[in-house]
Amino acid sequence: MELGFMLKKFVTFFVEPYGMVFSLFVIWFILSKLKKYKLAKVSLSLAFGLLFMFSYPPFSNYLISDLENQYPKYDYKHNIKYIHVLGNGHNGDETQPISSIISEAGTRRALEGIIIYNQTEGSKLIFTGFGGDEKISVAKMNKRLALALGVKEEDIILGEKAKDTQEEAYFTKELVGDEPFVLVTSASHIPRSMMLFESIGLKPIAAPTAFYKDKFRSFLKLPTMGSFYLSQIAMHEYLGILWSKLRS
Repeated sequence: MELGFMLKKFVTFFVEPYGMVFSLFVIWFILSKLKKYKLAKVSLSLAFGLLFMFSYPPFSNYLISDLENQYPKYDYKHNIKYIHVLGNGHNGDETQPISSIISEAGTRRALEGIIIYNQTEGSKLIFTGFGGDEKISVAKMNKRLALALGVKEEDIILGEKAKDTQEEAYFTKELVGDEPFVLVTSASHIPRSMMLFESIGLKPIAAPTAFYKDKFRSFLKLPTMGSFYLSQIAMHEYLGILWSKLRS
């Protein structure tokens, strides 16, 4: 794996909720051992404060909703040739069925792509995503799911070397050029994806799926790990958007 890619993942960890809270607890522990009690208290207070904030359902729902509300669901009326489904995670455990190997978000992306394919005559599915630590790429896993659900093998195109959204965009550019196509990914990921794809001259039509947002019901909510997870997803996207804008 390229050093730059690994370095990006390493730095990203420390500026997202998991990494921030973990780092503050580590700093608190070190400061306590060094008997820097005032600074240790500040670090501990910040750690618990961030943990509460990111775990608080109304806050996490606000973060994720702001991303997911930017594009409406696909209307299934476009006469297009290519449907690009962005990759997500998988575990590579061959003892499990294909419906379990692909991550929840990845399965939803693949299913939405297949639904659009079934409703669009003459279309083709593009699956991208490398294998990471697994021997089989996520693109190939998505292909297995598509074949199991009746998609013709000749209608599937794989991009197994793309490690991130930017590399997925360049792979598709080689295929479609200036031709419009459908871009399928998680609703929280679609704003950054559309920005990256459009920045290199592509013409994607957004097809968001795997929504997490919920209707606001009350501020009287207790913190939950599920909400912390949603904050992690949202902050990853906000940081990705910021990084892309800085690079451009």
